[in-house]
Amino acid sequence: MLIDLAGKSALVTGSTQGIGAAIAMGLARAGARVAVNGRTPDSVEAAIERMRGELPEAQLLAAPGDIAADEGAARVWAAMPQVDILVNNLGIFGTRPALEIDDAEWRRYFEVNVLTAVRMIRAYLPGMRERGWGRIQNIASDSAVVTPAEMIQYGVSKTALLAVSRGFAKEAAGSGVTVNSVLAGPTHTGGVEDFVYELVDPSLPWAQAQREFMRLHRPQSLIQRLIEPEEIAHMVVYLSSTFASATTGGALRVDGGYVDAILP
Repeated sequence: MLIDLAGKSALVTGSTQGIGAAIAMGLARAGARVAVNGRTPDSVEAAIERMRGELPEAQLLAAPGDIAADEGAARVWAAMPQVDILVNNLGIFGTRPALEIDDAEWRRYFEVNVLTAVRMIRAYLPGMRERGWGRIQNIASDSAVVTPAEMIQYGVSKTALLAVSRGFAKEAAGSGVTVNSVLAGPTHTGGVEDFVYELVDPSLPWAQAQREFMRLHRPQSLIQRLIEPEEIAHMVVYLSSTFASATTGGALRVDGGYVDAILP
């Protein structure tokens, strides 16, 4: 399948590293002009430099700004006032015993993991609808449907993101704009390596620590390994293409077979 996104513009939030960076690279490889987003100009420029080192022909531009704040979101909109593809990837996660999660932390997870996506959709969906074409994808998680005991605040925020996606898909019905969620399973990023070592013996070598984490904490995984960020990006690039024109309002799984359920 040859996916050609030439002539399309994209914004990937939280794309200076990890899954977001892999998605930005995937879209750029397909020919899209991609705005890279992070909280600071320095982090964005460093990420773009790394990406261009891997893909010199990539059409990349900087869209720095903390989209969890109104001022930061306004800077991003000014840098990228119109997009054809919006990928809401920004998110936070971390472990904490359920009864120790205070109101401030609950609000923080909602602000970053849910409200930022709503804010960006609200900014870009009207223009997509007017032009009769657009792709919006919200990067959710298997934790949306299999709530992890060690971070229920994260799981709840990702469950809410599924509802956001389905609701805005209905708002965009019949317009040529699709809205979907991508359920990412446990993925191999730097942040996840830190998370794994919070749950297993930190003296273990990485290969052994990963196996122990999957055995003890993610035994439902059918691939029995962490997913690579590029594997998430492949699904996002497909959903951004014309080939996915009949897929909307869905929750597409890239979870390694972790979720033992059929999603609506």
